[in-house]
Amino acid sequence: MTKEMIKQELSAAAETVLQRRYYLKDADGRPLENWESLCRRVADAVADVDRESGDYETLRDSFFNMIYHLDFLPNSPCLMNAGTDLGQLSACFVLPIEDSMNGIFSSIRNGALVHKTGGGTGYSFSRLRPKNSAVQSTQGVASGPLSFAAVFDAATETIKQGGKRRGANMGVLRVDHPDILDFISAKEDQTRFTNFNFSVAITDHFMEAVKTGLEYDLVDPSTGQVVESLDAGSVFDKIIDLAWHNGEPGVLFIDAANRANATPQLGEFEATNPCGEQWLLPYESCNLGSINLGHYVVDDGDIDWDRLAKTVHLAVRFLDNVIDCNRFPIPEIAEMTQKTRKVGLGIMGMHDMLIQTEIPYASQKGRDFSAKVMRFIRDEAEKSSIAIAAVKGPFPAYDPEFNHYPPRRNAALTSIQPTGTVSMIADCASGCEPYYSIVMVKHVMDGDKLLMVNRHFERIARREGFYSEEIMEKVAESGTVIGHDAIPVHWQEVFRTAQDIVPEDHIRMQGALQVSGVDSSISKTINLPADATRDDVRLSYELGFELGCKGLTVYRDGSRDSQVLNSSARSADAEKTAVVGSQGIVRKKKLPDMLSAKRYRLKDANQNTIYLIVCFDDDENPMEVFAKFPFDNRVDLKDKSTMWTTTCRLVSLALRYQIPMNEVIKQLDRSSGHMLDLPAQLGKLLKSFMAGTQRGFSSTCPECSGKLIFEEGCEICHECGYSKCS
Repeated sequence: MTKEMIKQELSAAAETVLQRRYYLKDADGRPLENWESLCRRVADAVADVDRESGDYETLRDSFFNMIYHLDFLPNSPCLMNAGTDLGQLSACFVLPIEDSMNGIFSSIRNGALVHKTGGGTGYSFSRLRPKNSAVQSTQGVASGPLSFAAVFDAATETIKQGGKRRGANMGVLRVDHPDILDFISAKEDQTRFTNFNFSVAITDHFMEAVKTGLEYDLVDPSTGQVVESLDAGSVFDKIIDLAWHNGEPGVLFIDAANRANATPQLGEFEATNPCGEQWLLPYESCNLGSINLGHYVVDDGDIDWDRLAKTVHLAVRFLDNVIDCNRFPIPEIAEMTQKTRKVGLGIMGMHDMLIQTEIPYASQKGRDFSAKVMRFIRDEAEKSSIAIAAVKGPFPAYDPEFNHYPPRRNAALTSIQPTGTVSMIADCASGCEPYYSIVMVKHVMDGDKLLMVNRHFERIARREGFYSEEIMEKVAESGTVIGHDAIPVHWQEVFRTAQDIVPEDHIRMQGALQVSGVDSSISKTINLPADATRDDVRLSYELGFELGCKGLTVYRDGSRDSQVLNSSARSADAEKTAVVGSQGIVRKKKLPDMLSAKRYRLKDANQNTIYLIVCFDDDENPMEVFAKFPFDNRVDLKDKSTMWTTTCRLVSLALRYQIPMNEVIKQLDRSSGHMLDLPAQLGKLLKSFMAGTQRGFSSTCPECSGKLIFEEGCEICHECGYSKCS
């Protein structure tokens, strides 16, 4: 039986993601599609570009089989929108921000149109004059890039991309902009800029100044004049400190990106898309797709290179066709995208490939083999693009005076992008990331739990004779395969997860892939342990720069508010109803004499002002709640004041005994009589902490209440496919 005739079986998680996000639905929300009909819709729409050619039907069927059998999947907008009235199929956009009110608000409008169609946007704020500089037209002073970034953030919050894909932005500021210190610390308060990832565009000159201990100049972009000089080492320290604190800002090595700019005659790169893997010129967009590398391993532990080459050629043809059948949000994007015809062919399932070839991800052999595969993909992609150009012509901006490579159809060909939801459909590891966990615990109804075991691990464990429920439980409890005597050391190394791999090995893998075969950049998280120091962050950035990476995202485990990981050991505190000591005594969490706090002003049903004050521990978990009443001396409201005070004390007590916040909220909801009474107000406030609206990040998925993890530069849920960035 040929592969084309075999029905593709999808995992339960894949079906969940497809029904939630991808299948077209009727007015009542019922799916109108299944996996086969979705794939036919996409293949038909993209092949229609070649309807008049002699190979149209063959091409259409080849597109269908490639997608249906999960060998290659296009980006989410393509899966969602191909063959629909919307028809916007690109994932990544960069929009310019000119230094004028008209330019700024035109960009806000354009960004809203992009978000509405399902795309993510990157903005450089580096052209905007610094705060307090002169504005000649009004005889006033400028408010600076951050003030306008807040307006972009608010506009994104309003759009939210119609519910299928959240609004997502990248905000970039050059390290030599006069407002750089404010930008670096802007997301220390995680209630701000919640629809943005922030990254500093770092220059070679700055890194050299850091290395030599020198100062560097800050330049007003509106005048070109040097306004101040700063110690480069001190600025680098501040970037490191904030990245250690919560992972932001990231760093983008802008000069490395521009050295690889395939069309320098059109301008320089200023910004990337939200996850950092696509460097794009102003108004450029890029459509993405990823090859599932685990599908190309053959029995002898090698790669079926011929079949991989055929998929690469077909995938490039598919992505090039997407440009021609795309409906772009604004004319400027259509014009620029058609001019350069950039595509982003990437990978997913790289860890699956390494597991099947029995090569540890963190080894030199793992890096060499992965780089070899990526170089092969890049070389075959270029062959395909040259072949298409021979028939359809090169990209219109191609100029041999500047473009010193053979005429090809696409100015850029490869990147490694996040594949959080599409890799769930394909049931493989995301992008070039190692698996985050091998055995996960999923809690179901009535307190039961379900062990979710990685399919490769279960297959090998059964084959090698070390599978048992007890071992699976132990792996789930510890969060790692490392250190279990029942598991052979060889397989412990092969199944090392993201948290088991030291940061240097993460960075070396990213560097190996970058220089071997990636035109644009790579979306990858450099995982740091919870006890990592600021020096560990420093070494990560310095090594990434030396290895030729074009950007880095570091994440220190647990550094974003109340983050809970997907292993039972790491989530144990959140699952317990209380903390029990060795003598069976329930212990209350001891708090220091000083706590940070935030105050929230509320109104009761009678429009009386009430202040709720929430105190946080060092990990920024809410520990105590107080109510403050301007009407304390009013006799008619004394009973209400007493009731509120007592309720706050009980909630504080529950929080200090580490009763799960969702249980506290459940009790508050049950006792609420009116949306403006205290239990409702407290419940709403605590829900906002869990959902991330008060502090920007969340341990709990806002859509399915699953656990969020930090991967590929973004928070994602492996249970329902929710992603903060896509």
